[in-house]
Amino acid sequence: MKKQKGFSLIELLIVVAIILIIAAIAIPNLLRSRIAANEASAVGSLRTLNTAQITYASTYPTVGFADTLAKLGPSANCTTTVSTAAACLVDNILGCGTAPCVKSGYHFAVHPATAVGTVIPSYELNGDPTAPGTSGVRYFCTNSDAVVRAGTASTTTETACAALTPLQ
Repeated sequence: MKKQKGFSLIELLIVVAIILIIAAIAIPNLLRSRIAANEASAVGSLRTLNTAQITYASTYPTVGFADTLAKLGPSANCTTTVSTAAACLVDNILGCGTAPCVKSGYHFAVHPATAVGTVIPSYELNGDPTAPGTSGVRYFCTNSDAVVRAGTASTTTETACAALTPLQ
């Protein structure tokens, strides 16, 4: 009688069970890592938008801060044409033409303060998760003081944003 070579059904089932246990341990960690990466990207994007807003207000003092993200973004040709309508300070992802702009699982929007004459004196920027709990857990905001803050819900005013906990 010849002896068969290979694995028995029991041995294969044990290997599959071990693989499933390892996957059950690894997948939640992978999802938490993705959320952490999305949140870090959102904070970086808000810092970039803060810098762009400050540059915009310095470049166009008669206008103040930009009231849309599209005004911070690119025009058709940023090498020769820069204006208050397309300052070319951020890329077309953060400076998209239709609000809110989406990047790395977060929506970004600007809420300008009421203009004083023709000048917009301040703003609030928001970074809200596109799928709360899945793409991100925290909501981020910043305003003309350039401090990024985090909270558990979206804000739309500078006062509400200023009340949140600043990131370190």
